[in-house]
Amino acid sequence: MPLSKIEVDNSGGWALWWITETETELEGLLAADGCDPKISNQIKRLEWLASRMLTAKLATELKVNFTQIKKDEFGKPFLENSNCHMSLSHSYPYVAVQISFVNVVGIDIEKPSSKISRVAHRVFSLQERADADDILQKNCIYWCAKEALYKIYGKRGLSYADNLAIKPFNLEAFGELDAAIVMQKCTVKVELHYLVENEIIIVYTKKVVK
Repeated sequence: MPLSKIEVDNSGGWALWWITETETELEGLLAADGCDPKISNQIKRLEWLASRMLTAKLATELKVNFTQIKKDEFGKPFLENSNCHMSLSHSYPYVAVQISFVNVVGIDIEKPSSKISRVAHRVFSLQERADADDILQKNCIYWCAKEALYKIYGKRGLSYADNLAIKPFNLEAFGELDAAIVMQKCTVKVELHYLVENEIIIVYTKKVVK
């Protein structure tokens, strides 16, 4: 079973899965009904099943009751019958999940790609664009960090460039990011962690300060 990574502590944990299984194999591992019948795309069906299976594994590791994942009115996933916070991300063939006892969380994974650099002028501030420059991995970390912040916010209507702020950082194999969700009436400070893992970038939530 290709469980690529799992990290847990007193506040919760996160995990990464590398999908190599068929849909039938994933259904067997999940030991539940099949994929949501409304999903027809084969890749999305694999991601859906793998994300549920990975959530179940992480929940077991954290001793959290897991029945199923539901979504709120904004499409944000949550654990049914649980007070824990969660977030999901997928970039085939990988899926990731984060569960927290204390924080609203956001996790995001992405393969570094030149397409992120092409949209940087729309989603990065001038300072972020200058810091990322043409460094592919750094552009990807900024993008994943903003996606994680948006998931923490959990609603709609934020500007990636204006409302989701990431301070410049030195690129390493892993590190911390000082970030913030900047709104008209308040600013929410967020500590994010990033990891360069094989062919993908992972950014997840460590602490949210309201």
